[in-house]
Amino acid sequence: MRVRVILVEPHEAGNVGAAARAMKNFGFRDLAIVGAREQVTHGAAEWWAKGGLDVVQSAKRFATLQEALADVHLSVAATAVRARHVYEQLTPSDVARLAEETLGDEHTLAIAFGREEWGLSGAEIAMCQRTASIPTAPDCPTMNLALAVAVFCYELSKGLRPAPVAKDPAPGDLVQNLNSRARQLLVDLHFFADKAPDRLCAELQALAAKRTLTTREASLLLSLIAHVEARLHGHRSSPTEESDT
Repeated sequence: MRVRVILVEPHEAGNVGAAARAMKNFGFRDLAIVGAREQVTHGAAEWWAKGGLDVVQSAKRFATLQEALADVHLSVAATAVRARHVYEQLTPSDVARLAEETLGDEHTLAIAFGREEWGLSGAEIAMCQRTASIPTAPDCPTMNLALAVAVFCYELSKGLRPAPVAKDPAPGDLVQNLNSRARQLLVDLHFFADKAPDRLCAELQALAAKRTLTTREASLLLSLIAHVEARLHGHRSSPTEESDT
């Protein structure tokens, strides 16, 4: 999924640069600027970009929001609720979920942000298919333009980051050995008392399985068990009783 950030008639060049930096922080580079409004202190955009200068320099210019939305597949107007009535108000995480469910790699999502002073007009909001806002405190509903861009980009980037996977996950026989040794140690410690070992062990294994152990982690736990066994039985564990950590 491609993401286009559209800034409608931004006033401060610094906000343009900071928004570009936020976009690049989260892996997005398609910036569009609508309108011919002069931004104050042009050099500020480059200064605030700080690593996202290429995003500023490659920004596309459009005369109208309608032109900026012409080739996108899902458009969202970002707006503070304020006193205006908005029939639907998605959150940034809702937008990310909606895009993930409806758009493919070849599709483009556009988030349109309005002017610093008063946001998007009613007509501009109507050009977008959906509306969204960032939940804020009622007594301070509006956010800085660049910060609002950062919040949306953060939520949208979550689907682009690969889920963390365990490096070198422990093989099944090592995990089984760990479970077996742990169970025997609990028996020796009289942990189960008059309770059913099978049921309690199943619960403990389910708890432990919430995190995938690496080979080193499983080996370290086996070494710990070997040392406890040695203390419990009054002798030092031999090298064969411990796993290499």
